[in-house]
Amino acid sequence: MIKLFKVKEKQREIAANANGKAPVKKQSAGELRLHKDISELNLAKTCSISFPNGKDDLMNFEVTIQPDEGFYLGGTFLFSFQVSPIYPHEAPKVKCKTKVYHPNIDLEGNVCLNILREDWKPVLNINTIIYGLFHLFTQPNYEDPLNHDAAAVLRDNPKLFESNVRRAMAGGYVGQTFFPRCM
Repeated sequence: MIKLFKVKEKQREIAANANGKAPVKKQSAGELRLHKDISELNLAKTCSISFPNGKDDLMNFEVTIQPDEGFYLGGTFLFSFQVSPIYPHEAPKVKCKTKVYHPNIDLEGNVCLNILREDWKPVLNINTIIYGLFHLFTQPNYEDPLNHDAAAVLRDNPKLFESNVRRAMAGGYVGQTFFPRCM
């Protein structure tokens, strides 16, 4: 009986040694889908994407959002994305690297966005997530908060909320919490 696995392994060894280079790493299905998503990105002029580890590491990237309306007008917010090899069957892990006073983003950078949790579906893509993040800045939601204090202020006193956002973005304290400048 011919041992097919041994034959295949031997063929790979021969191919690797023939050109003197290591065999090319095969991309996972998640990497292929992510490459497609990134090539089809249709970002608003207020959003940009960068690859701090270089273009060879597509699975880890950053998105910068600069809202052009609402409470967060003039701010610059950086998000890190970590994409699983089983993407799109699992939503990317998204963290806000900019400390922000926001009802849907806690002080550790965790983001409360339904499409990153229970409403994630494989038909969604990176573009959808970026638009969802942008929407959090134009329409913060006090009904599903991670930062309960900010949500209560937004719900009960929108003018005070706006003042707190401005103070935090300018680099200052809101209550006992210091926020670095992000304008």
